[in-house]
Amino acid sequence: DTMRRVVRQSKFRHVFGQAVKNDQCYDDIRVSRVTWDSSFCAVNPRFVAIIVDASGGGAFLVLPLHKTGRIDKSYPTVCGHTGPVLDIDWCPHNDQVIASGSEDCTVMVWQIPENGLTLSLTEPVVVLEGHSKRVGIVAWHPTARNVLLSAGCDNAIIIWNVGTGEALINLDDMHVDMIYNVSWNRNGSLICTASKDKKVRVIDPRKQEIIAEKDKAHEGARPMRAIFLADGNIFTTGFSRMSERQLALWNPKNMEEPIALHEMDTSNGVLLPFYDPDTNIIYLCGKGDSSIRYFEITDESPYVHYLNTFSSKEPQRGMGFMPKRGLDVNKCEIARFFKLHERKCEPIIMTVPRKSDLFQDDLYPDTAGPEAALEAEEWFEGKNADPLLISLKHGYIPGKNRDLKVVKKNILDNKPAANKKSDLINAPKKAADASNPQNEAKLDEILKELKCIKETISSQDERISRLEQQMAKIAD
Repeated sequence: DTMRRVVRQSKFRHVFGQAVKNDQCYDDIRVSRVTWDSSFCAVNPRFVAIIVDASGGGAFLVLPLHKTGRIDKSYPTVCGHTGPVLDIDWCPHNDQVIASGSEDCTVMVWQIPENGLTLSLTEPVVVLEGHSKRVGIVAWHPTARNVLLSAGCDNAIIIWNVGTGEALINLDDMHVDMIYNVSWNRNGSLICTASKDKKVRVIDPRKQEIIAEKDKAHEGARPMRAIFLADGNIFTTGFSRMSERQLALWNPKNMEEPIALHEMDTSNGVLLPFYDPDTNIIYLCGKGDSSIRYFEITDESPYVHYLNTFSSKEPQRGMGFMPKRGLDVNKCEIARFFKLHERKCEPIIMTVPRKSDLFQDDLYPDTAGPEAALEAEEWFEGKNADPLLISLKHGYIPGKNRDLKVVKKNILDNKPAANKKSDLINAPKKAADASNPQNEAKLDEILKELKCIKETISSQDERISRLEQQMAKIAD
């Protein structure tokens, strides 16, 4: 009996990782060589996006998941930034929208055509300008549509309403040193940050106040990471004074002492944590490591339980983590990573061995779906909402995504895609049957600009009449 108690019961004890076969990798990709500790890769149920080396600017590849094998050197990229791209993040509420932050101090938001790129994309839907130094972190709000956070080397965090292209919250006086990472909590009411000053801060972004902080969460000088867990606790990775890698668990209501603190090893790669709120498993991928370690978080001591390690020969340059709805539930797949090598991207599949072919509902509780629970305006006004959950019982079938509309001067698309003449997606087909494609494109451009100007004028007219009415009221 005592023996049985020693080995903790967990359905995840036997989770095993497996790299896919060579022909299911994405080959011949020049992965970015920028020295920046982001994951360089972002994935969703449709696409894998990878930051690549680009001469004279910044670019990333967006590949449909099925486009495995050798990627042609001339494959189109997303290449509107004038400096290297440092971070990318897919919108959780639209699988065709991705944000990128760059050394050129801007954040850009892109709409990817439904079947992937046929031409390089140089025109973002919107450019968000407000940082004075390079932007190393972009993170979408988990439950509110069109809310995006960015953090730069100006030590500022800006929260944008992408739908209007405006910066609505600017937290520029909370960090005195470089911000290593930012994480939203489950309903997006709070953020936590890890910074070079060795502090972990919990911030209420709408009240613009720090509600908890821990100095020297990890005493070492190398970069830390801090992420929110589903129960509101915070998980951190960092280094001890002796340069050993550590992980820790904190309760933000009392940050004096960690709930748990574990030493790992003396490697010097920054540990990137990837968290699955449905299973409460954290996967740690060290940059430059060749392994993924995973742990289960529970509410009984020692709280952070080591499960296993997936090891391979090659070190990882970066890592993408598939959202739950992109996994194959029929194969009991509970996580899928996209590991970046120097010249390729290799999917790694984590599986719970089960004999039965039936849907394993204990492995797949309802998970966050692609519908936003709130509109941007509601969140900025103070509302909170948990993610809207979906069942994975019959697998996830991606729905139709609506185009991202930005209501400001640089409108990219005002008409629905069906009757839009200069639709980027259809441009290559049009070129074939138009007598002079250049003229047609030019004409479309002029028409688009005209339409923009007309819309701006009419909205300004409305504004003038509103202001005149207000003036009249005051005068009365």
